[in-house]
Amino acid sequence: MGLRGGGAVAGALPNLIRSLRKEAHPKTRAQQSLPSLRRAFSLYDQINLIDNVPDDQLRFQGYTDTGFKVNGVDYEGSLLCIGNMLMSWAPKKFSDITPDSLSMFQLMRPIPEILILGCGRYIEPVDAEVRRFIRSTGMKLEAVDSRNAISTYNILNEEGRIVAAALLPYGCGVSS
Repeated sequence: MGLRGGGAVAGALPNLIRSLRKEAHPKTRAQQSLPSLRRAFSLYDQINLIDNVPDDQLRFQGYTDTGFKVNGVDYEGSLLCIGNMLMSWAPKKFSDITPDSLSMFQLMRPIPEILILGCGRYIEPVDAEVRRFIRSTGMKLEAVDSRNAISTYNILNEEGRIVAAALLPYGCGVSS
């Protein structure tokens, strides 16, 4: 049984094989042109999130062993941040964090979705009583080192989420 139009199929087959061989062997690095940086720079200029933060929004810009830099102002000691509200916080070390030190969250409305707990230099296990208290308020808990806590806070706050952070300074020693 013969194929109809077999000449057209037979003629197309070598062309198909040649095109597949070309795709299988892409150009070497020397033959490829470099992407244009003009587009990357223009996009960066249009959406520079770091410098274009609204005036009423908190943005952590750095940390030291003893405090934090927020919106260009240096703060010493532990901080409690709820949404765009910033206040000094009493705990000096991780073992000072108790339900009483977090009691403000019983009064806050709306309740933040998540509490980011900045443990200082190292992540530490959170006391079961503190976990129960936070759960009873309706928040989720994320315990991380303070450096990552401020980054996470910035991202969630910029997204417009209701977020809270309880932060010990990065140089804070382990609980004693």
